Amino acid sequence: MNLHCVDCHSAYPPELLYRCANCGGILETVGDDGLMPVSLGEQVTPLLRARRIEASLPGFVGEVWLKDETRNPSGSFKDRLVSAAMARALSLGVGRVVCASSGNAGAATAAYAARAGIPAVIIVPAHTPLGKVTQIAAYGATLLLVEGHYSRSYDLALALAEQHGFANLTTTFINPYAVAGLTAVGREIAGQLGGAPDHVLIPTGSGPLVKGVWQGLIEQGQTTRLVAVQAEGCAPIVRAFEAGDDIVTAWGTPQTIASGISDPLIGYERDGTYTLRLIRESGGSAVAVSDAELRTAMAQLASSEGIYAEPTGASPIAALPKLLATGTLARDAKVICLITGHGFKDAKVYQDMPAHTHTVADPDNILAVAQLCDHVLCHA
Repeated sequence: MNLHCVDCHSAYPPELLYRCANCGGILETVGDDGLMPVSLGEQVTPLLRARRIEASLPGFVGEVWLKDETRNPSGSFKDRLVSAAMARALSLGVGRVVCASSGNAGAATAAYAARAGIPAVIIVPAHTPLGKVTQIAAYGATLLLVEGHYSRSYDLALALAEQHGFANLTTTFINPYAVAGLTAVGREIAGQLGGAPDHVLIPTGSGPLVKGVWQGLIEQGQTTRLVAVQAEGCAPIVRAFEAGDDIVTAWGTPQTIASGISDPLIGYERDGTYTLRLIRESGGSAVAVSDAELRTAMAQLASSEGIYAEPTGASPIAALPKLLATGTLARDAKVICLITGHGFKDAKVYQDMPAHTHTVADPDNILAVAQLCDHVLCHA
């Protein structure tokens, strides 16, 4: 295995390098590293047909499939990146790791560090959802809360890695070994579906999952149209795509409930530019969804398909009606939605939604309870 710059094509040995020394470009792995990942019992995640969601889309006669990444050990697709990056760090003799995160990568890093028996420092924005902070702390990691947007946490993690010997497991494009761990998603899709779908809808911050899906499908001799889904309150890649720009510029302060994709890319805009390039090479697109649309999608995904997803994880479902309305998705398209994070990561969003709860004054009055149930079900 070697490292290769996606911009100037410089080559490097497989060491802990985070950017090309010649041009500052993104590094990617070339070849198989032969390492066994640090494991918490990962398995292929399910691919589930979403027939009720299909039926809710006016005029749609295609297929919607859900790639359920909530089944990963710590509840998100970030486990795939971290298990691969952790294995490389350990092979190079690094005894401590750091990760800047909006929550899910931090939980994954803390979990896999606990499994590997090494210390971890996790740096998250101070406003990170309580469910994610609680999970990180439970694994015993040192948790640092930083005021402001995610990019401030990113800068601190990079400084600790470069100046104090931590392996940086931040899951943007900064760690090429982590990104390589995501190619399995594309390979699994091809194997489970028996080929490639017409589109894959991907919740997108900086975009390594876009790269993983694309590369994994290519390795199986397949291609698809990649669709980057972002939140309206933090959509630097969508903004560039819609403007016809080739360069992604940083966003301001994010304003969205989708913490997993609230990445303004301040200081590492090249990540967004590379993701935009991959989207265009695939013939795909980028779309932004509102917080209201995210809440609707979360409720629909849980109540109609039995999948409990955080706002980021439900974002592809929120995007489906928009993409159909604009003709981006054909009415007979075969579509995969990546459901990237579990609902326990941000349960408060669900807690703030209306719930079908009813107080039972006399649980011994079975007839009255049955009548109540019949009334509720008839008006559901």
